[in-house]
Amino acid sequence: MALAALFRRAPLLLIVPDVAHPPLALRQCAARAVHTQADAPANATNALALIRAQPSKYVIASVAGRKYLLTPRDLLTVPRLNDVRVGDVLSLQQIHEIGSREYTLRGNPDIPSDRVAVQATVVEHTKGKMEEIFKKKRRKGYERTIKHKQTYTRLRIGPIDINLDRSS
Repeated sequence: MALAALFRRAPLLLIVPDVAHPPLALRQCAARAVHTQADAPANATNALALIRAQPSKYVIASVAGRKYLLTPRDLLTVPRLNDVRVGDVLSLQQIHEIGSREYTLRGNPDIPSDRVAVQATVVEHTKGKMEEIFKKKRRKGYERTIKHKQTYTRLRIGPIDINLDRSS
């Protein structure tokens, strides 16, 4: 009981970080960040070569008006694309960013499609779950239930091809 009373009366200690002398780990991290900036590639071709050498890659691309983060073999569900059939191969034109675990290259606003090519295959056209929309106007006796299934298209993302030569 006396111990509980002691803790109640003890003042609170605030630990304020010393801004003038940051901890050693923070200084090492900042030094590492400054050190790694020297390895930045000089141009886009060198950056693409570095990304191409990495084992796993990703792209941020626009499909049906929305941006998606895509990797090879992903299964992407988008709102229905009416002008495609199952088995069609689509070439994604608007690629905003390509990267790997180590490097990232952003377009301004897009990366040219002759440098990076990503293809998607239409797997199926499907519908979502049944949604019920309930409408009511109070004191008027008006009640309506509308049932609806949203249609979707599923795409399988193919490999990410990086073209380094500018001959085309």
